[in-house]
Amino acid sequence: MDGIVIIGAGECGTRAAFALREAGYRGSVTLVGAEPHLPYERPPLSKPMNGAVQMKLICAKDALEAAGIDYLSGVSASKLDAGAGTVTLSDGRVRRYEKLLLATGARPRRLGCPGAERALDFRTHADAETVFSNVAAGQSVAIIGGGLIGMELAAVLRGKNVSVDVIEAAPKPLGRAVPARFAEKLHARHAAEGVRFHLGRGVVAVGDEGVTLTDGTLVPADLVVGAIGVLPETALAEAAGLAVDNGILTDSRLRTSVPNVFAAGDCAAVAQPAGGHIRHESWRNARAQAETAARNIAGAAETFAAIPWFWSDQYDLGLQVAGLPRPAHQSVVRPVAGGELAFYLDDGRLAAAAGLGIGNSLAKDIRLAEMLIAAGISPSPAALADPGVNLKVLLKSARAA
Repeated sequence: MDGIVIIGAGECGTRAAFALREAGYRGSVTLVGAEPHLPYERPPLSKPMNGAVQMKLICAKDALEAAGIDYLSGVSASKLDAGAGTVTLSDGRVRRYEKLLLATGARPRRLGCPGAERALDFRTHADAETVFSNVAAGQSVAIIGGGLIGMELAAVLRGKNVSVDVIEAAPKPLGRAVPARFAEKLHARHAAEGVRFHLGRGVVAVGDEGVTLTDGTLVPADLVVGAIGVLPETALAEAAGLAVDNGILTDSRLRTSVPNVFAAGDCAAVAQPAGGHIRHESWRNARAQAETAARNIAGAAETFAAIPWFWSDQYDLGLQVAGLPRPAHQSVVRPVAGGELAFYLDDGRLAAAAGLGIGNSLAKDIRLAEMLIAAGISPSPAALADPGVNLKVLLKSARAA
């Protein structure tokens, strides 16, 4: 047996490899990564420094060696034989495993119109280098997709004095993940910074001169970037007969339909206590699931129950969201220095919180809100709305109760 094999060397797979060692696993650990680099973090890709795309490594080469992790870079898994317990790699090598972790992540969703190949992706370090090396001040970029990635990229490009058009088929940008209150504020900030929006319109074609919309409008662009979301990378699992449905289906312990195969991160759709499966795409989720999966692979029996959390930096504004805000929730707004917080109550119980402020100024408040959510409390809406009521005091009261 080849011990533990991990397919995918992003945030999830790499953290899982180290977490196996921290959990006391002493067998062999093989980490397979399709990119030629050492494992790196994706969030900094949209934040170039001094004109260069950042590559913030998750770990150094000597850290992998010290932990006894066999890192295979520049290769991918081409076939999984779950019955035989083997993975065939793209270079022809076959690895046997005792247990397998699929951390295959997600791939960019592609446009389906004529000229779609002209639209650049923005997912990997190579993608980011291609985008930023082909645009300069005074040029124009059309971003297809008004989600978090598209809006973050728009903010960076405007900071470089690049003309930006955002094309979004929905009536509003940031409609899926961001609470409406803060989506509107970010939309207004982008408009004030000079970003032009084309909302409620799809794309007919991408050509030499730019992007043609469903209403016949031509959006001129020197460069076009596709940012219409991602799809979970499930092809390997599906071909091997694992259960798949908008992600690799797992139970609450991150086990797939094959007992010794686990899945975590962007590719995993995890069973929920109330039924169904949920898949989250975020840095925090990838890391948290990696740690739970690693401990369970090493012999634990933990249920994954982390509170969803994500952040986004746009201009000098920082957005953080903890939990899953729903339109049906009662919302309570609290003004704070440099921004505001919003709390979301589900039948009186605190279910989610979000904040938008300058830089990282609201991080402490969101962290306290996250702990209040975990405590399962039903705070007074008046107390949540009052800036004079310390969230730490509410937490202490909840814990005492």
